Amino acid sequence: MSRADDFKTLFSNIAIDNEATISLRYGEVTRALNLEFRATESRTANSLQVGSYGRWTGIRGISDLDMLYIMPAGCWSDYKDGGQYKLLRKAADAILARYPNTEVYPDTLVVVVKYANFKIEVQPVFEDESGFWYPYTKNGGSWRLTKPRAELTATRQIDDDKNGNLRRLCKMARAWKNKHGVAMGGLLIDTLVHNFLLSTSDFDKTTHYSCGQMMRDFLEYLADQPKQDRYAALGSGQHVKVHKRFEAKAKKGLELADKALEAGEEAKANNRWRKLFGRAYPLSDTTEVKKAYIAEAGYTAENTEEFIEDRFPVDIRYTLRLECEVSQHGFRTILLRAGRGLGLGRLKVFKSKSLQFWIVDQDIKGIYHVYWKVLNRGPEAIRLDKIRGQIEADSGSKMKKERSDFRGEHIVDCYAVQDGVVVAKDRIHVPIVDQSEQ
Repeated sequence: MSRADDFKTLFSNIAIDNEATISLRYGEVTRALNLEFRATESRTANSLQVGSYGRWTGIRGISDLDMLYIMPAGCWSDYKDGGQYKLLRKAADAILARYPNTEVYPDTLVVVVKYANFKIEVQPVFEDESGFWYPYTKNGGSWRLTKPRAELTATRQIDDDKNGNLRRLCKMARAWKNKHGVAMGGLLIDTLVHNFLLSTSDFDKTTHYSCGQMMRDFLEYLADQPKQDRYAALGSGQHVKVHKRFEAKAKKGLELADKALEAGEEAKANNRWRKLFGRAYPLSDTTEVKKAYIAEAGYTAENTEEFIEDRFPVDIRYTLRLECEVSQHGFRTILLRAGRGLGLGRLKVFKSKSLQFWIVDQDIKGIYHVYWKVLNRGPEAIRLDKIRGQIEADSGSKMKKERSDFRGEHIVDCYAVQDGVVVAKDRIHVPIVDQSEQ
């Protein structure tokens, strides 16, 4: 296939695949609230789909869905004076009354409605000429303003002006962030894509063939962003917080994109794009599908590698960082990642060392479960038939103990799964060598 066809396949593979279910759930929630506040059974009236799903910039695995329920103006007097929690509680009770087997609860400024693999955050609001006023229950309660209609309008307008490239780039950016564990919110991504496309005319008329160059240039734009803790959202101009810096990972992504572009239409380009976007990017026509066995240097091993996206949807929202302690009796203990951070370069690990991996930092809200993947690469792993790569649940310690038994490149992945969705991930490389190679 041509490069344009490959990107079309990417977009097909990352398209939201449960829209019918999402639409059904939106309709159920809307109907419950309409029955409570308006005595009507409409499944569409008085609700507004917002967030990534409402802007049509979300991709497969989307797990946080946002909905505004527009309250009757006549109810304002019932809640305006300190009635923020009262409103959230009444909305939650109305949904629970209709769907008692669903988990529903108020949470600060929304009502959370949980389903398998996704949740809807419902915000009851009052609308006036300024926008929507929503309840905020902390610090004694207050009413705050949001302007999602302006964000929806800006998304649609710039996407039209840029020949559909705003939504294409938003979706590619999400595939990249899910592949590489970049904790960026949907509105931040869409705002940065919007700002980037307004800064250039290079992609005003282009289509799928230029998607690779557009993604490459966007990653360069991200890598060059000045350090700041917030941006003005597209359309509304409201503050969008930057919870974690993204420049360093954008720089690594830029390197991958440059290598993919250098390969042009060669078959190896597909593998390079897959390193940037993940397995949703298609293999080349000349590349065989996953082999049951791997051969290298005259040896053959069973290919036992598994992939987390085959087990859970992936929607990265939080950060997670691994560390590895390398120890052996009689030798100095080192921290692998900390040593690299001190400018010691790509530290190598000798054989016969004890390795302990653990989560040294994370910002995940709520309960989550940990899964591990240990993948061995190189001739020795193949000779010994120890490719590994299976996805394994953590024992409860949130730690993983290994040994550096043979030389080669060893990769350890850690995944945090919350409500059936991968919400954070990290990877650490452990190059194991003989002492004679150091």
